[in-house]
Formats: sequence, C-alpha cells, structure tokens
Amino acid sequence: MPVRKADSVATAYLALLAERGVDYLFGNAGTDFAPIVEAYAEAEQKGTRVPQPILATHENLAVTMAHGYAMVSRRIPAVMVHVSVGTANMVCAAMNAARENVAILLTAGRSPITEAGQLGSRDGYIHWAQEMYDQAGMIRELVKWDYELRNGEQLETVVDRALSIAATEPRGPVYLSLPREVIAAPMSAGHRTSTRLRAAAPAAPDGEAIALASRMLAKAKKPLILTASAGRDPAAFAALAQFADRFAVPVVQFHPRYLSLPSSHPMNLGYDPTALVADTDLILAMDVDVPWIPAHVAPPKACQVIQCGFDPLFRHIPIRGFACDLGITGATAAILQMLTDALVEQIDDAAVAERRARITKTSASLAAEWKRTCERVATRSPIHPAWVSHCLQEAKDPHAIVVNEYTLRLAHCGFQFADSYFGSSSASGLGWGPGAALGAKLAAPDRQVVAVVGDGAYLFSNPVAVHHAAALHDLPVLFIVMNNAMWNAVRHFTTAMYPSGRASKRNDAPFTRLDRLPAFEQICAAAGGYGERVDDPAALPAALERAIAVVTREKRQALLNVICGVD
Repeated sequence: MPVRKADSVATAYLALLAERGVDYLFGNAGTDFAPIVEAYAEAEQKGTRVPQPILATHENLAVTMAHGYAMVSRRIPAVMVHVSVGTANMVCAAMNAARENVAILLTAGRSPITEAGQLGSRDGYIHWAQEMYDQAGMIRELVKWDYELRNGEQLETVVDRALSIAATEPRGPVYLSLPREVIAAPMSAGHRTSTRLRAAAPAAPDGEAIALASRMLAKAKKPLILTASAGRDPAAFAALAQFADRFAVPVVQFHPRYLSLPSSHPMNLGYDPTALVADTDLILAMDVDVPWIPAHVAPPKACQVIQCGFDPLFRHIPIRGFACDLGITGATAAILQMLTDALVEQIDDAAVAERRARITKTSASLAAEWKRTCERVATRSPIHPAWVSHCLQEAKDPHAIVVNEYTLRLAHCGFQFADSYFGSSSASGLGWGPGAALGAKLAAPDRQVVAVVGDGAYLFSNPVAVHHAAALHDLPVLFIVMNNAMWNAVRHFTTAMYPSGRASKRNDAPFTRLDRLPAFEQICAAAGGYGERVDDPAALPAALERAIAVVTREKRQALLNVICGVD
C-alpha cells in the first residue's frame, strides 16, 4: 500500500498494525493521543483499515481486557496509555501478562521532547513534570523488549520487531513508547512491505533428553504429573489427556491458570499436590512454576523430577530451588508426543493396569469427598464458596468461559474443554478477572462468559470502569462477586505464620476486614446491567438462572453480589 507524503507517522502506524494482524487497540487517552485521534478520524474518512479502538477508562482495565482477548484468541492486541503516568498504572496488569506468557504490544506516548517549534511540541504544563529520564525503566523487567520510536523511517522495522519478539515462545508483552512529535510528523513517501520479521520457531525437545525421560518414567512405580498451564495450548490439553490415560499417570493441576485436563478424566487427582508429592518416585512437572510448596511438603529423596516447558527453569524468577534432575525445553504437546512414542516400546502394560485401577479408585474417592463437602455446606449461611461453585456448575453452559480470580473451587465446578477455564496470574496482581472476562467475550462473542472474583479483587478491578466498558462495547458478561467482606488471604497467611498469635484470636485484626462495602450490584445496575444481592444459599440457583437469562437473552451484563462466609 503506498504511503502518501501527507500521511502522519500515526496514520501509517495504525494502518501498519492492521496489516500485521492487530485487530484491537485498547486505550486510555491523554494529551499524547492527539496524533492517534486525528489518524483515526482520517482513517474513517478515507476508509483505511485500522485496529478497532477499545476505550477503557483505566489503564489496568485496558491491559486486562487485552490480556483476556489474547489468552482466548491467541492473537496479539495493542494497548496504548498516557505517557509515564499511564505506564505506571498498567505495570500491575503487565506483570500478570508477563508471568502468564501473554503476548501484548504495550505502548505509551511520551512527553514531547521539544519545548517549541514542532507540531506536537510541549503546549501544556504537564509536559514538563510527566517527562522521565527512563520512562520504560519502570516496566523493563516485565517485558521481553522495549524501545522508543525515533522517526517514521524505522516504523516498519520497529513494529515488526516488537510483534515478532512478543510472539516468540515463551510469548510475552513488549513495550514501545511513542513521542508525540515523532508520530505527528509527516511520513516520508514510500511503500509498506510484507514483513520479513517472523516469530522464531520454538525449540524442539532434545531427543536424548526424551530418551532419558522415557526410561525414568518406565521405571517409576508412582509417577505424578504436576501442571499449572499446560492447557495454554489446546493441543497440549488433548495430548495430556491422552498421555495420562495411556500410561495411567495421575495429574494434579496446582493453582491452574489454564484448564489442562477435563475435570471428569479418570487420572484427575485434583488441585492440591501435597499428599501425592510426599508419596511419589517421579514427578513430571509440565508448565508449572511452583509444583509444590516446600514449606508444606518435599518429595522423597529418591524421587526424580523432570521439568518441562519453553522455559523449564523459569528464569524470570530470581530464586527458585525446585529440583530438576532433567530439564526438557519445548512445547508441551511435542514433549508428550515424543514421550509417548518412546514409552510405548518400554512400558509394562501389567504395571500400567495395576496403576490405573489404583488411581481410578483414588479419583472416585476424591470425587465422593468433594460431593460430601458440597452437601455439607449446601445450607450454610453465609454462603460457602463450594456451594457457589457447585451452583455455577449446574447453571453454566458446558462450553462457557469462566475467568476465576481466586474464589471459584474447581473441585466443585467442572470443565471438560480446553479454553473453558482461566485462573488468575501467578503474580496475582489483583483486579485482573473482570477485565479479562470482557476481553474473553470480545474474542469469543458467541460464548457465555462468567467472571468469578472476590470482593477485594472486584474493588481492585476499577468496577465503575469495568461496567462502563461492558456497556460501551456491548460485552454481556456475568460477574459473580464472592463477598466475604474480608481480605481472606491476609487473614489466612497471618494465622498460618502465627497460629497461636494475638491476631488469630481476634475477629477484627488490622488490614483484614472490609467493612461498609458498597452495594456491588448497584454499580452494575448503574451502568445499565442487572444486579442482585444473594445471601440465602437456597436462593442462589434461581438467582443464577435470572442473571444468565439477562446475559444470554437480553445481552446485558449482570452481577450477583453473593454474601459468603470465611472458610
């Protein structure tokens, strides 16, 4: 496509993003956006294809929406925020994306460099105070690459390099700053070309390492697979189910961020590895940064540990001392396929049959225990989170997408398909869930989307901005807030460290109670949605039915403020 000399760099930039497959630009604007706003007006007038602008009225929301869109679509979105202050507001959400290997083109304007004399030079008093010596410094540790655009001549190279690095495994966000004078400048004449910068192909698993791993697995009597994010790749979701079934290897998903195994799979042994880690002779850790908690349990000394993934040693974590007797770098699906091919020649089918019978019995016993727990708490008031999770299981569509920020209990809410469950980042930057659910709905508009969050996470999500975005962009999502009026994580870790301490004997320990919370359901209603407070466990199924009807039939957002107890 020819670039007209009158075009600005901003005009060329937006058109280039669209050509490179960026469908959405999530943004929260400031004074640096003037060339971008003008470029959008020009594109509309001339019919130029550009990314669809998605307004979010807080930077954290803009990034969490992009995160949700990217994790479901696996396409790279762009985000633009306002210079240094906007970058500061998106750091928490950027950390979530970085830790979960979500590829996003994060961008920010930059305070004008010149004080006068150019289109875009400083013309507001904030342009002095908002300038920093190293704006990207506050986010550099969290991104794979950062740069500042210097001129229009390098635009294609910069954008293509950013996108190719973001898409290369392990994927992740990149950061580009855009000075106002640079993007306001005229674009020199020329032609945009097809990119010759592509994502690098992932490393193939090493054949010798696979051979060694297969021998270790063949000898193991009690092998165990631990994962948190194998299901990031739908091919790995299918491969893990097949591998676990073929060789009768139990799977535990510890703090899962992606569903990696169907809930009904006979090798599913739940979500807490503690008891199993203490009684295993081989651990296959697949895409799991924290396979167990050393303060709670350690594998037997003779247990061998194989760690697998695109970055099996998780180099971004400064201290991580989990054993790694063998590390295999590569895609989980490829590793599992190669292990399968190697194991079929070595495996003792009789041993597999014996193990299958034992694990199937354990799995059935675990399911029965979960059922008894749910029955025991079904009438408890305040409502128990396990009952909320069970009721959602009964109410949701089998192919629904559920975004969980802490509070959903997977033991009581089953999922059968890849890309149906997403948990909060290992970084646990609060406020991720509601925005991620909106982004997921944008990526999959025909699927039911539910966000389950705690009251604290909901407050961190900038609720007014969330519900405004849901209404503005026609994204009907069901929000379920499990409201226990407490920072339960703070309470839990305080009592864990000081079980006989003074704070454990108090009901009002400092920094734990969230008294006088607003009526969350009214915030949603104020944005044109449906809101309802639920404090009777018997009323919850009908409330879920009403809220889902609003979302699916009326195409409006809905929120249930569920008053829960502290368990």
